[in-house]
Amino acid sequence: MDDLSDHDDLIPEPAPEPPEASPAAELAPPADAPDYPQPARPLARMDEADEDDPEEAGGPRMSLGEHLEELRRRLIWAIVGLAVAMGVTLWWGNWLLTFLRKPFDDIMRSLHKDPDFITQTLVEPVSIYFQVCLVAGLVLAAPWICWQLWKFVAAGLYKRERRYVYFSVPFSAALFVTGALFFMFVMAEPMYRFLIWFADQINVRMMLRLDDYIDFVTWTMVVFGLCFQLPLAVLVLAKVGLVSVKSLNKYRRHVVVAVLVVAAIVTPSPSPLDQLMLAIPMQLLYELGVLLAWLLVERKARREEIAAG
Repeated sequence: MDDLSDHDDLIPEPAPEPPEASPAAELAPPADAPDYPQPARPLARMDEADEDDPEEAGGPRMSLGEHLEELRRRLIWAIVGLAVAMGVTLWWGNWLLTFLRKPFDDIMRSLHKDPDFITQTLVEPVSIYFQVCLVAGLVLAAPWICWQLWKFVAAGLYKRERRYVYFSVPFSAALFVTGALFFMFVMAEPMYRFLIWFADQINVRMMLRLDDYIDFVTWTMVVFGLCFQLPLAVLVLAKVGLVSVKSLNKYRRHVVVAVLVVAAIVTPSPSPLDQLMLAIPMQLLYELGVLLAWLLVERKARREEIAAG
């Protein structure tokens, strides 16, 4: 045993184990590999960049409770604005009723007829008065109410989407008011004159209820205001890519027929003249929509393609 212990220094020591290679080292190219150019790092998507930018996204993120609190606050301010507007319209209610009655009263007086209306209940005049003031108050307070709703919705929209709203909402409101006033100042008198003439031809004496007349005038103004939204509808369809200026021009004859059909349906009078008085402005508004689609969609897209090169 002593002899073996004297020769321990002659026994070779075991070789040390190589260190474990890390996953990154295993994937690394060898030292003598040629130096190829590395692929460029992909750029972040525009929408992802927008989501990370609080200014681009419209504002800081809010929780559900904060959204509900903001909605409650905006609704309260909208109701306050409506109450103030109704206070104004209640003061001018008699003038509003006279304005709505004026086309009919003028025609009846020109025909030497009594323009008075009738009511069937004691409370009907009061309810009609408040109904007219409420509708007029909604119209008067509409900018304030839309502004409050916009302040709530704008926080969730991107900058580009907010730019579209800044253009479309005032344009839509102007078209609606133009359509309603077009009925009152252009369409109402010839329409009423034809209807009164037709009643005389069949020996019918008109005894109109004021409630029915106000409802008829109000809803007809709304219908004309909606019909005047045609250029905005054409522009939106072109913007989302559902139609093109080429297709709009190609199917113009079909649009003419559709406009005549819509005018015949929404015009209360069966007179062809009254229907043409609505169809002609609608066709002109369609042409305006085609022009806007060319200027704001296709022409802009072509410029961007030329700039991109």
